[in-house]
Amino acid sequence: MSGIDWEEDDPFEEQREQVESPMRRLIFDFGRPYWFSVLVGLVSSVLARALDLLPALLLAVAIDSIFGDRAFQEQVPLVVLPESWLPTTQVEQFWFVVAVIAGSFVFGAVFHWLRNWGFNAFSQSVQHDVRTATYDKMQRLDMEFFANKQTGEMMSVLSNDVNQLERFLNEGMNSATRLIVMVVGITGLLFWLNPQLALVSLAPVPLIAIFTYVFVKKIQPKYAAVRSSVGKVNSRLENNLGGINVIKSSNTESYESDRVDDVSRNYYDKNWDAIWLRIKFFPGLQLISGIGFVLTFLVGGYWVFSGSAPGPFSGTLETGVFVAFIMYTQQLVWPMAQFGQVINMYQRAEASSERIFGLMDEEGRIERDRDADELEVTEGRVEYDEVAFGYDDSERIVDDVSFEVEGGDTVALVGPTGAGKSTVLKLLLRLYDVDGGAIRVDEQDVRNVSLASLRRSMGYVGQDSFLFYGSVEENISYGSFDADREEIVRAAKAAEAHEFIQNLPDGYDTMVGERGVKLSGGQRQRVAIARAVLKDPEILILDEATSDVDTETEMLIQRSLDELTEDRTTFAIAHRLSTIKDADQILVLEDGGIVERGTHGELLENDGLYAHLWGVQAGEIDELPQEFIERAQRRQARTEIDADADD
Repeated sequence: MSGIDWEEDDPFEEQREQVESPMRRLIFDFGRPYWFSVLVGLVSSVLARALDLLPALLLAVAIDSIFGDRAFQEQVPLVVLPESWLPTTQVEQFWFVVAVIAGSFVFGAVFHWLRNWGFNAFSQSVQHDVRTATYDKMQRLDMEFFANKQTGEMMSVLSNDVNQLERFLNEGMNSATRLIVMVVGITGLLFWLNPQLALVSLAPVPLIAIFTYVFVKKIQPKYAAVRSSVGKVNSRLENNLGGINVIKSSNTESYESDRVDDVSRNYYDKNWDAIWLRIKFFPGLQLISGIGFVLTFLVGGYWVFSGSAPGPFSGTLETGVFVAFIMYTQQLVWPMAQFGQVINMYQRAEASSERIFGLMDEEGRIERDRDADELEVTEGRVEYDEVAFGYDDSERIVDDVSFEVEGGDTVALVGPTGAGKSTVLKLLLRLYDVDGGAIRVDEQDVRNVSLASLRRSMGYVGQDSFLFYGSVEENISYGSFDADREEIVRAAKAAEAHEFIQNLPDGYDTMVGERGVKLSGGQRQRVAIARAVLKDPEILILDEATSDVDTETEMLIQRSLDELTEDRTTFAIAHRLSTIKDADQILVLEDGGIVERGTHGELLENDGLYAHLWGVQAGEIDELPQEFIERAQRRQARTEIDADADD
């Protein structure tokens, strides 16, 4: 199987544990702007439920006065009205009751509509704001955060967890309001109609409270486990769908099906554990609630047909009042049973909100000063001054790296895999902050200028040429949204992309598919280069920018890049050393440090690591020294160990 321990901690556990009062934050931080809609929902819900209670009261009036012998004006529900409002004849009384009942249904329907509008408007607005705020915070976190979290886990927060909030803010708050109104309203009416029988009807309430408290204590950790397992399922599915080409070419469909089965079974077990508790709780709660109904029918029924109060009770019980008790007790059973559903939704929402606010409260290593100065690039001179960096405290990836690049020069970084080349340039972009030393652009420390101005001055083309779902034109103009078609075509020509784009079905309007899967690797790289050309940055970073193109296309792109880099500071990483042999300065890195520097000719004369790498690409493997081969074997073994540790 996968070899993954699915009993490991929730990937967001550390963040969740630091969140205080997540539901209060949700309501007050995100719900406050929408107070009007939620107020409409709450008031309308109260009025709608109050009107729902009228028919049973009026039925009691009809039974005891219109169809019985009790005076209409003496009915308990009518004593609050002025006597002049009440009809005197039996027919008028009948139509009065009919009219009031009909009116209660009509106005009740209006208030129910307003209630649904209010709660839905509130929940949808809050859900939208939470999702966009969470995404905005997530995308601004350091790259270190994304290195430690899987995409599926973050998607689970943005999708599943946010949706759980919407359900509680709509259904949960609606049900809670209904529950409070019905329980308080029915309790008050029962005591108003007959306090003695009311005590019988409400006898199970303390037991329901204890039963619900135990449920809440047991269900909360189970829901936290469910939310975590959902993230793992999403991570596995997202990972597999992203690597579907590898799965198919490796004939590992059965293996991956087993791995999906593992995470799905883990989710099944966690979710069923919570479901099993729920399916025991709700019937039990309904059974306890039903005891009140049975007791009411037993005591009240005997009281009516015997004509005398049973046991310790006193007085009389009219038939209409008894019928109202039966109806209200029946109506009380459902809200009591629904109380568990409200708690259920609340616990799910709280578990989700903990993950959401845990992510929102995440702080990165990169310090952002809102008052930082704008980066002003005049010459494009870049200086690395004893730079050191490690992804954690255990190992330095870059150590004591110092060099200077004059404005307009091209510097190439070469070295074996894992030497730290890409990390060095990511520090310039401030995707990570240095642990020691400093990086300066025209004497300005990159940590003292705004991130927006720093990255606006730089163009980056990586070996993983990511394209967004959309047209070719939209991908080239990404980040330069005001560019017109003429500028886009000019950039595409500079990147040797115009010819192949013209041959696409819809030219520049061709949809490239998710991640650009409809284009070859070389085509995607040329589109990415065109994007950087269009941006026209002062500093250009090329990280294996032509790794996926054939030799002929590389020659054409290289010719265009030579023109592009002529007047701007350029950093280039390349395993094909032929593409960087004309660089003004070549830095050779090994184990995070610079071991050689110079021009192509100077480094060949030194007969060091660069010369040996050149010999490998020239096919002179038999002439390489044994020491170089042994060091390469050790580096390869180290790379494989790191890869296993990451898995």
